[in-house]
Amino acid sequence: MRTVALFSGILLSLATLSAWAIENDEALADPAQQAIYEQLTNEVRCLVCQNQTIADSTAPLAIDLRREIRQMLEAGRSEEEIKTFLLDRYGDFVLYRPRWQANTALLWLAPMLLLLIGGGGLWRIIRRRAALPVPPEDGDPPLAS
Repeated sequence: MRTVALFSGILLSLATLSAWAIENDEALADPAQQAIYEQLTNEVRCLVCQNQTIADSTAPLAIDLRREIRQMLEAGRSEEEIKTFLLDRYGDFVLYRPRWQANTALLWLAPMLLLLIGGGGLWRIIRRRAALPVPPEDGDPPLAS
């Protein structure tokens, strides 16, 4: 019986480890820097998970990036300097909202272009169907000309 209780305790302990995986460091001394830190960690994509921010990710790379951002802020680097560093190191994919540039223009314009193309196609279909003659239903008298 003691073995079962010990085994259950170990399993329960292992199951709760994931709750402790995200590091909750102390807040930065400067509240403005803390706000920038939180904003950056919620804007930077985890390159391992790819569908999470580094604030939400438990991947080792995300932990390293959070630590590196914290160190850069403590060293006095600005938000723009940190973003430039991350973009130079990891490319445009690292930001959830990539900057407006020639090579990212399609990312920003694609939703509007697809909406316009779909709306144009729908408009053409409606116009063509409106121009088609309506066939008489069964039981309707024939139209006299």
